Amino acid sequence: MDITLILAVIGGYFLLLFLISWLTTRKVSTETFFTGDRQSPWFLVAFGMIGASLSGVTFISVPGEVGNSFFYYFQMILGYTLGYAVIAKVLLPLYYRLNVVSIYAYLEERFGFWSYKTGAFFFVLSRTLGSSIRVFLVAGVLQLILFDAWGVPFWVSVLVTVSLIWLYTHRGGIKTVVWTDTLQTLFMLAAVLVSIFLVKQALGLGFVEMVEVVSSHPYSRVFNWNWQEGTNFFKQFFAGAFIVIVMTGLDQDMMQKNLTCKSLKDAQKNMFWFTNILVVVNLVFLSLGVLLYLYAEANDIALPARTDDLYPLLASTHFSAFAGIVFVLGITAAAYSSADSTLTALTTSFCYDFLQIQKKYEPAKQVSVRKTVHLGFTGLMFVVILVVEWLNDQSVINAVFLIAGYTYGPLLGLYSFGLFTKRQVRDRWVPYCAVAAPCLAYLISWHSESLFGGYKFGFEILILNGALMFLGLSLLSIRKRSER
Repeated sequence: MDITLILAVIGGYFLLLFLISWLTTRKVSTETFFTGDRQSPWFLVAFGMIGASLSGVTFISVPGEVGNSFFYYFQMILGYTLGYAVIAKVLLPLYYRLNVVSIYAYLEERFGFWSYKTGAFFFVLSRTLGSSIRVFLVAGVLQLILFDAWGVPFWVSVLVTVSLIWLYTHRGGIKTVVWTDTLQTLFMLAAVLVSIFLVKQALGLGFVEMVEVVSSHPYSRVFNWNWQEGTNFFKQFFAGAFIVIVMTGLDQDMMQKNLTCKSLKDAQKNMFWFTNILVVVNLVFLSLGVLLYLYAEANDIALPARTDDLYPLLASTHFSAFAGIVFVLGITAAAYSSADSTLTALTTSFCYDFLQIQKKYEPAKQVSVRKTVHLGFTGLMFVVILVVEWLNDQSVINAVFLIAGYTYGPLLGLYSFGLFTKRQVRDRWVPYCAVAAPCLAYLISWHSESLFGGYKFGFEILILNGALMFLGLSLLSIRKRSER
């Protein structure tokens, strides 16, 4: 691909983002950054959330991972539908009733100061690590396609990536993100559909033939009933449901978008349509994976050592120039649709949950505090991406869910205990419990084969982690005064 052309396309793409940023920040207040003035159209939020949920991980890792684990990932997607139903019917009504900006304010009302800070801390930890991994994946692709040709080191390309995100979100925050995510979702979906069409044409397949070839291919196997394997259906299904509950319903990043809707009814409508579209889109990404392997086989192309590199390799060196440009647009959109909202959500959580910006600072001072925090998290993401680049040795999609299984577990336990029991806890001991639960879950997982007759934990380690947190809170619990 022509480097100058790629640069021109990416430059044009960012001009669009900056135009949207300008249009959405002509009349803003401090509250606009955090809540979008609660005026976002539900259908816009629903469409934009698709891009934020998929991110670069789905765009690159899911198609490549088909070669390792077939369509087993779709078992998790089926579990997602259950998780999103819980969010729509249980969590969204709670957040709208409390009228919160940060969803972790619920924990302070329910348990107390230390539970509140613990929940917010684990969100900051989870999102910083998870989103940094996502951006790392995409920055690596841009490095391969663009920056390596100019001899630009990886750290410079990462710095450019995070700086651009900061530039178009530092004023409008979530109001800007709702609109830019819509544009980025559009580009991402267009990229994968164009890729499928071009690969189909290259393989000489009609649409019906393509569907038949993909559905009959050994890689398109969806269900795994072997209970000892981590990709067993029940493990994947329930892991998917719980992952969605914690990574969307208990995640400030995803919920902040929902809370910009005008009403609870609009937010629930958004969640319904978002769920259905997301299932179809993930199936499309998995189908693309089969087509990519068929294309590589038909053209005697050696497969890369890492499955994450399959799509970028074919798009950058074997597809047409047009297909390559479309891929670059798609992967760029995938990167920024996840990272921009993450920076906004991290800034919101830190300002509200730790600095208590609305209580401790005058309105004029709030702007400078918010800008400082936003810039600080931009720098933190830059550092973490470089650390991830140094440590990475596995498929990124596996790394994201593995980390989520440990860092979101305490949140799952806290909210479950708060919603499904009426007991109070000894608040000052909650942080210790939140550290102990994932550590104990890790030890159990490490020895699971010997302890449970060959059973291997997969992504369902999240459920074990949350259960251990729930158990710990039960041991720390006391009856509310009204119950005595």
